[in-house]
Amino acid sequence: MSTKGASGRRDDRRGWLHGSPPPRWVRLLPPLLLVGVCVAELVSGEPLDIGFLLGAIPSLAVLSYGPVATAVFGAVVVVLLNVPALQLNHPGNADLLTIGFIAVLSVFVALVRSRRDAHLVTVRSVAEAAQLAVLPPLPDRIGPVRCAGLYRPAQQETLVGGDFFDVRDGPFGVRAVMGDVQGHGLSAVGTVAALLGAFRETVLDQRDLEEAAARLDRRLVVDSAPVDHAELFATALLLEFPPGTDMVRLVSCGHPYPLLLRGAKAFELDTEQGPPLGLGFFELFPPKGRSVELEPGDRLFIASDGVSEGRDASGAFYPLPDRLTAFAEEPSDALVDRVWEDLVRFCSSIDDDVSVLVLSPRLRGERGEGEEEGADAEAGG
Repeated sequence: MSTKGASGRRDDRRGWLHGSPPPRWVRLLPPLLLVGVCVAELVSGEPLDIGFLLGAIPSLAVLSYGPVATAVFGAVVVVLLNVPALQLNHPGNADLLTIGFIAVLSVFVALVRSRRDAHLVTVRSVAEAAQLAVLPPLPDRIGPVRCAGLYRPAQQETLVGGDFFDVRDGPFGVRAVMGDVQGHGLSAVGTVAALLGAFRETVLDQRDLEEAAARLDRRLVVDSAPVDHAELFATALLLEFPPGTDMVRLVSCGHPYPLLLRGAKAFELDTEQGPPLGLGFFELFPPKGRSVELEPGDRLFIASDGVSEGRDASGAFYPLPDRLTAFAEEPSDALVDRVWEDLVRFCSSIDDDVSVLVLSPRLRGERGEGEEEGADAEAGG
């Protein structure tokens, strides 16, 4: 699959104090502290009175071990406190009673934590399955079009935010959509699902790309009608590769312009912008499509405003066309990674959803990879 969660420094933003599994060194703390205290007492010529440190061992075990392992650590501590040669319970029974209570309490906390973690794993698995059903990964190729994509939601712990894209093959050619719903995070997932469902229907039964955009607008208008002052809208860019042609059709509804990668250059394909989806302006100002002739090797780069509106510390916008010119020789899979990594370095922070889609159509007369291999084998024979 070619759709990627964004890799790099900002993709895994959860630290172990915010839900990620604890690092290895946290798991090593209880046994290391246990061994360290015992060794220190054995090599010392006189009692050090450091038995109280053993009270931290069951508490540390709670961070990364279950109730059984925590109970084992607690039992080992209590046993060591009663070994005369170690003199860990000097000067009296206060340490033993206190540490025994801490060990029992730690086992209870570990039991509660393990059950809560198991519940969270189940909830997270269901949420991930639902989110992937809304926005499944794209295959490497759809019809004659190779696809590479990257999606990075702004909200932590989610796979889907306010951005969306999809590529589908149908009777009228291969169609792609990229959009951006007002807002981001889980609150936008329902709207994303509705728009993607409407788009997938238009791929099958809507011949005209402008009418397909109108279908998405109607879907959003109908969904927001029961809510007073909903102010729900979305931008979208629709593309179509008609069968038997060497062109792409574009319809933009307030979305950033796509870029055409031709050789070592990147060109903005400015289209007549239609109104965003959901505002009810399509009857007054219907969007107008544009057709662009393609040449062998051309690629289309589409990104959400999370890329084009990224800013550095001085407030300057991310220079996407210039960066694409520098990365133009990269294959599509590597290109999306390079753009993401460069965006992370450029921006002081990324607080919006980021999505990138690179489409590489195979034109008439061009041979696909399988055909090239077959032709090479036939020539060799």
